[in-house]
Amino acid sequence: MTELVPGTTVVALVGNPRPGSRTRAAAERVARAVAAHQGLGDPASLDLADLAPDLLVADRPRVDDALRAVAAARYVVVATPVYKASYTGLLKAFVDRYGHRGLDGVTALPLVVSASPDHASAGDDHLRPLLVELGATVPASSLALLESELPDVGDRVDAWVAGWLGERVAEVAR
Repeated sequence: MTELVPGTTVVALVGNPRPGSRTRAAAERVARAVAAHQGLGDPASLDLADLAPDLLVADRPRVDDALRAVAAARYVVVATPVYKASYTGLLKAFVDRYGHRGLDGVTALPLVVSASPDHASAGDDHLRPLLVELGATVPASSLALLESELPDVGDRVDAWVAGWLGERVAEVAR
């Protein structure tokens, strides 16, 4: 993964409050698959746990830089663990900094990680509408992974990217 800078084409945006989480590893795996499938350069990762102390303060240049870089990306894998049947407050605090249609022009790919299959719909029920409200194009249903699957998600991620996104993301990009 590369450093997040304006002009980064593929970004893994991680809303887990624990730095270096398994959610981050899964998001980075998806971002690498999207970049490879679309023939793009190395993706970048933004772990919001690293920005948490700056999110709710008035002077927040690191957060503002991150907001601009994410909004300028072509593809953003938006990853969150499922907390209380939805996305994390950390992720919400970050995206709430965007104005109306702040992610216009971005193709967002929702990814949720949960302990229970009962929460598999959290991405489509809660995260997807949030991203659409922000103006992102969300061409695919959310990828829902169970924590127990995380050590071996490679084949599942590749199949999701190649099968589902292969057609739909290419159409959106045109």
